[in-house]
Amino acid sequence: MKDLVSTEWLAAELGKPDLIVFDTTKYLPNEPFDGKKKYLEAHIPGARFYDIDEVADPDSTLPHMIPTAARFEKLMGLMGVTNDSRIVFYDQKGLQSSARGWWLMRLFGHMNAAVLDGGLPKWAKEDRAIEAGDPPPVEFTNYVADFVSSRVLGIGDVKRILESGDKLILDARAAGRFKGSAPEPRPGLPSGHMPGAQNIPFNELFAADGTMLPEEALRARFAMAGADGSRPLVTSCGTGVTACILTLGAVRAGLPEPAVYDGSWTEWASRPETVKATA
Repeated sequence: MKDLVSTEWLAAELGKPDLIVFDTTKYLPNEPFDGKKKYLEAHIPGARFYDIDEVADPDSTLPHMIPTAARFEKLMGLMGVTNDSRIVFYDQKGLQSSARGWWLMRLFGHMNAAVLDGGLPKWAKEDRAIEAGDPPPVEFTNYVADFVSSRVLGIGDVKRILESGDKLILDARAAGRFKGSAPEPRPGLPSGHMPGAQNIPFNELFAADGTMLPEEALRARFAMAGADGSRPLVTSCGTGVTACILTLGAVRAGLPEPAVYDGSWTEWASRPETVKATA
């Protein structure tokens, strides 16, 4: 299974016993929607809800930080996931928070996961089946995680990267937030960026119809930011969600897989000792 699958592929595979489809929608604090509520109103048939605020560290003060391997195993078991499951993630906005679900599975060693290209909007536009309400209950499964530490970085790692310059940091936020000219969606958090980081707003990886650009176009966009494969990559954003889109795009482009800075700008900007660059 490829990392990015089409609506045609999913329609043909839907209903097979080893395939699990998850709605992974997460709205920003300034968006007046609830992902779980909207999922109950309309979702791809058989899809379950994958709450990235739940598949997270409940003790962290930062939003949806990665869980421990033990917590991840328990949650996957509760959602009926096995190590043999094929998993497809989608979201209600197209392709935004679904990449976080894909990355979380890879982080814990589950490579048989993919993102639905174009998400629910493309599925609905093609007049494919939609259902509402709660999904059927699932039986608890025994899931075993294989944590891959190289796929995630903490603030200490990023501080050392800024000192050494041995990796390139790519920020997925909008240009205004990156430059410091537009506010962050979280009250009280200054905008700006980490010194030396390059900006690739995540929506620049999409075509006009909301699907991800072809491989050659992705490579060209990454190269514009200096990501040509000569240096390892790190992706960042506001809270580690749309950073995963850049990671997905880099994998699709054939670049070395970037690590995700999980705390991202919310952690960096909230720490008094860190340098916040603008312009």
